[in-house]
Amino acid sequence: MLNLVKPKKLSKGDKVAAVSPSWGGAGDKDLLWRYKQGKKRLEDIFGLEVIEMKNTLKGTDYVYDHPEKRAEDLMEAFSDKSIKGIFACIGGNDSIRLLPYIDFEIIRKNPKIFMGYSDSTVIHYMCLKAGISSIYGPSILVDFAENVTMPDYTVKWLKKTLGDIPQSEKWTSEFLPWEIENKNIQRKFKINNGYELLQGEGIAQGRLIGGCIEVMEFIKGTELFPKVSDFDGSILFFETSEDKPKPDFIEYWLRNYGAMGVLERVNGIIFGKPQDEMYYEEYKHAIIKILAEYGREDLPVLYNLSFGHCEPKFCIPYGGMAQIDCQQKIFSILESGVIE
Repeated sequence: MLNLVKPKKLSKGDKVAAVSPSWGGAGDKDLLWRYKQGKKRLEDIFGLEVIEMKNTLKGTDYVYDHPEKRAEDLMEAFSDKSIKGIFACIGGNDSIRLLPYIDFEIIRKNPKIFMGYSDSTVIHYMCLKAGISSIYGPSILVDFAENVTMPDYTVKWLKKTLGDIPQSEKWTSEFLPWEIENKNIQRKFKINNGYELLQGEGIAQGRLIGGCIEVMEFIKGTELFPKVSDFDGSILFFETSEDKPKPDFIEYWLRNYGAMGVLERVNGIIFGKPQDEMYYEEYKHAIIKILAEYGREDLPVLYNLSFGHCEPKFCIPYGGMAQIDCQQKIFSILESGVIE
């Protein structure tokens, strides 16, 4: 069972670091405006002082070629006592390359908020291995730099993490190219259909663990993947990326969790809205099928939640206690991921 140290809550005026642990697009000339827009929102809406680490804005090619420099930025951000939080600029697909250069003792001795999603799942499991909680949530280039304005739902759940978390009334996966000429074009939002209970009864509680299900595959077989016992009594959270994996892959990956003995240990699953709602029904069938294979027809599963690659989104604290109410179709976070 997870027992993680919580980082301190951020306050107005706190210094936070922007890092590029995966894709380095924040520093590319044609995208720098978007980074600056996200940075300004962090400063204006949340009152934080945002600084860049040495390699944050060195661009796609340099960042790709130097995973050791990305790791160096991360280690320096954790080591620097003046920095109170760390925000990923964006995800990507190769944060796992940082692993040989990570000093877990530095992370363990310097608990502070790390926030990001998608490929940042890898960094969250570095924090988990070091024994500290982190927050699966918005990134600078995507959410904080959202065209025109940040969605109220995202802002609200960045500021407030406890309580019943309703489905966002609207959603979007529309992709607008990030060239500056599109800066003032608002993405089109659609009406949401609410949460779906795929199976289960009663109330399930457990500590939160999970991430982007594709990225979880990167860490299997490495020192980052949790012990099977870490899943005892947990609520798994899974979501899929813009790669929109075929339903067969959801079956393969979940079947692997069954083979490892994970599915028999967990108390529930929450699953994020698939991007563009592609394979929306097929994913549901895949989840139900694999749980039945492992005798978990009883396991509460809530589907179509607003986190991960869904806009807008709420935040998920690793190791935080959460609850699924099957009768009311309500998901609640019962315990803050930070301390005052």
